[in-house]
Amino acid sequence: MRPGRGIWRRGAPDGADMHPKAIDWIIMGTYFAVVLGIGATLKRSMRTSTDFFLSGRAMPAWIAGLAFISANLGAQEVIGMAASGAKYGMATSQFYWVGAIPAMVFLGVFMMPFYYGSRARSVPEYLKLRFDEKTRGLNAITFAVMTVFSSGISLYALALLLRLLLGWDFNASVSLSALIVLVYVFLGGLTSAIYNEVLQFFLIVFGFAPLVLIGLKDVGGWQGLVAGLHTVARARGFAPDAWLSTWSVMGSPHENPMGIDWFSMAMGLGFVLSFGYWCTDFLVVQRALSAESMDAARRTPLIAAIPKMLFPFLVILPGMIAIAATVHGGASGLTLPRQADGHFNYNMVVPLMLGRYFPNGMLGLGLTALMASFMTGMAGNVTAFNTVWTYDIYQAYLRPEASDAHYLTVGRVATVVGIALSVAAAYVTNQFNNIMDLLQLLFAFVNAPLFATFLLGMFWKRASGHGAFAGLLAGTAAAAVHHGLTLPAGAAPGIKGGWIAVMHLYPSPMAQNFWTAIYAFAVCFLVTVGVSLVTRPRPERDLVGLVYSLTPRQPTGATRWYRRPAVLGACVLGAAVVLNLMFW
Repeated sequence: MRPGRGIWRRGAPDGADMHPKAIDWIIMGTYFAVVLGIGATLKRSMRTSTDFFLSGRAMPAWIAGLAFISANLGAQEVIGMAASGAKYGMATSQFYWVGAIPAMVFLGVFMMPFYYGSRARSVPEYLKLRFDEKTRGLNAITFAVMTVFSSGISLYALALLLRLLLGWDFNASVSLSALIVLVYVFLGGLTSAIYNEVLQFFLIVFGFAPLVLIGLKDVGGWQGLVAGLHTVARARGFAPDAWLSTWSVMGSPHENPMGIDWFSMAMGLGFVLSFGYWCTDFLVVQRALSAESMDAARRTPLIAAIPKMLFPFLVILPGMIAIAATVHGGASGLTLPRQADGHFNYNMVVPLMLGRYFPNGMLGLGLTALMASFMTGMAGNVTAFNTVWTYDIYQAYLRPEASDAHYLTVGRVATVVGIALSVAAAYVTNQFNNIMDLLQLLFAFVNAPLFATFLLGMFWKRASGHGAFAGLLAGTAAAAVHHGLTLPAGAAPGIKGGWIAVMHLYPSPMAQNFWTAIYAFAVCFLVTVGVSLVTRPRPERDLVGLVYSLTPRQPTGATRWYRRPAVLGACVLGAAVVLNLMFW
């Protein structure tokens, strides 16, 4: 009998519908009971704002490390990477091997001593310590907006799944999804989110590994997949290996489906977007700040980098299998649905494959893993939002002298507000056929200029508060202008760009995002340097522990080589180089 037979029917709004049986509902129900139970249990230990926002800084390195990677395993990872695997092929793996691993190593080896040692409770608070209050305020506002949109992406994906699963309309699905996340974050704060992120990590591994194996078998194994992707590439007018290679097809934007060249990949993704996200995004930095010691905090991103290197085989391969089966054919007859404009709806890759390939029982495990990824992705952004709102906006500007209990209450209220705003953002996400395109656009606006500010702030003591503030404003404005003057080919002016005038067409939204990030970073860097040179920097005595040249080297308490951040980081980088060469 064909895998998945009897749980799938045609004619649903997105081309497919799932029919879970009792065993699937039991598995999913058990997960929801555990999630809510964790939140209810931890509520008793949420006595202070530090407990609620930073888990009391008591997490072991391995738990913080798994939470670090799982906080990024939301809808953008599971749905977005699979969608990008179908749309762009193996080049998507560079979001890991080039766009994550080097930055995670840099964070652990160089940047965590500044974050953890300064005792800053958030990334904007570090900016206040290093620069001034206005720089902190600007970053807090832009980061809060970004987390709302990122949370909305996860909410959109979860609502999409519930619509397929239960046949509900989009509005009801969004409402239920938001309510579930609200309950367990409201009760248990960051600790609840972290423990659910660790649980989700294992659910993703055990739920998606069988999907890859069954999908590969359906298309005829690795050789069948290669043949199918050759057909896909030729049908799109590319060289046969365009969906299977990384660097070898980056000689020109016209040689690969992502529409980029080696410079925009290395600079746009590998440097600006990568370091901008992993080194400055409070969503992930918050997990490292929850670690029990400086050594644990530094090892957190390095521990996370090890499984991160292998995730392309878990989340990108399903997309490549789906597009190969759609164009070249497979035993199951898997076919990606199309949108009203005729383009494939790549966001449907994972829900489609789960319903097509998994029998009942396994379907429950796969759906639970999928829902877990959406919920933890949304919860991670909401916990980052409520922390930044409470500490960096409310406490800084509205009620600076209130009690700790008052801030704990404000954090819970901010959780409700963040969820409500995420609902609105979910409707914006509905306009993109690949949520990774929207996510990278957000990072280009917020994280790209922010990384330039951090790079100068941590390694150039002359950088001033006026320079940092002017640079952030100019960088964000540069991103807006570039986005407003460019458009991906085939898109209409609007949220995807061209809302000022269309002066340049990019081959794909991702190519546009990479260049938006490059311009934002470059303008912020240059303006920060220029303004800093004509304004007064902070006295050196105020920068000890905040600037690399003025900070005593941190001795590591670890004696074994694999526990030393520099050695562990070198090993991780070496493994990433090997993977790049294997799929050159």
